[in-house]
Amino acid sequence: MTDIAITRTTNPGKPPADETLTFGNIFTDHMFLMNYDAGHGWHDPRIVPYGPFSLDPACCVLHYGQAVFDGMKAFRGPDGHIRLFRLADHARRLNQSGHFLCMPELDPAMVEQSIRALVEVDQRWVPSLAGTSLYIRPTIIATETFLGVHPSHSYLYYVIVGPVGAYYKEGMNPVRILASDTHVRAVQGGLGAAKTAANYAASLFGAEAAQKAGYTQVLWLDGVERKYLDEVGTMNIMLKIGDEVITPPLNGTILAGITRDSVLTLLRDWGLRVSERPIAIDDVIAAAQAGKLEMWGTGTAAVISPVGELGYKGERYVINDGQTGALTQKLYDTIVGIQYGTAADPHAWARPLGNRLGG
Repeated sequence: MTDIAITRTTNPGKPPADETLTFGNIFTDHMFLMNYDAGHGWHDPRIVPYGPFSLDPACCVLHYGQAVFDGMKAFRGPDGHIRLFRLADHARRLNQSGHFLCMPELDPAMVEQSIRALVEVDQRWVPSLAGTSLYIRPTIIATETFLGVHPSHSYLYYVIVGPVGAYYKEGMNPVRILASDTHVRAVQGGLGAAKTAANYAASLFGAEAAQKAGYTQVLWLDGVERKYLDEVGTMNIMLKIGDEVITPPLNGTILAGITRDSVLTLLRDWGLRVSERPIAIDDVIAAAQAGKLEMWGTGTAAVISPVGELGYKGERYVINDGQTGALTQKLYDTIVGIQYGTAADPHAWARPLGNRLGG
């Protein structure tokens, strides 16, 4: 275990009331920082008061977008214990994203240690109200000063955290999504499988168009035929047609969601028929018109988000009478129960803050 230097703030903030929390606009008193330099490796792990960075105007992340991040949560259960959900898996995925952008690997144990240490220092910011949590954002950015396209020789790894409420204003109520046949987010051989800033920049124009049309998010289709489902802007997508649950395969264009994996594991535990295969938008619409479709998104921010309406080529299709489906609700209740420590956790996904690393 690496020693982490801790400098505590002399001006601590006041955590907001749990019932006032939204998503992503409040941050805690401290942040974690660690630097990388070629020939020296990762060094100087430290927790310091939260504050702005100083970056040179020629810093390569500002010009060439060499940045990756991940997102996870800590939950305070009714028993008062704080639990981190699938931390080791998120640490591994951060490195997988970095690999796509030629970034030096971080020791996954160090990632876990940095996050645990920061959450422990700022644990009074972890809210208690059901539906709230502490969102955790580990990030790696390239910091070398140069103009020219090549991987940086220096990096900054940092972690910021903040208390959050529901990601979507609808909460657990069904959202409306628009399947876009005019905008493309990713193609095979690109960065679709990485959680990188570039992917989110590529999604902005299509997402704005969807929101102007009255939808919450975009449902991206494949970038070649624009026929098969990929993922929603901030979630993996799943649907149930008849007795089969279907989700697009990990073919290099979508993120390997941790919540996606959790859901697939639970569904198989429950003995349901599960397929990771291509699914055409026309087949989805046909199932909706026949009243045989249940659809939901999965992701760290929203956990499980039911889909109540699907737009495509100027038409709107109501799904499951605009109501949350029974399987969708069961998945949400089960995962949230595991996260807060109120349900059985057979796969040991939720680790109390005091647990040692690894395992």
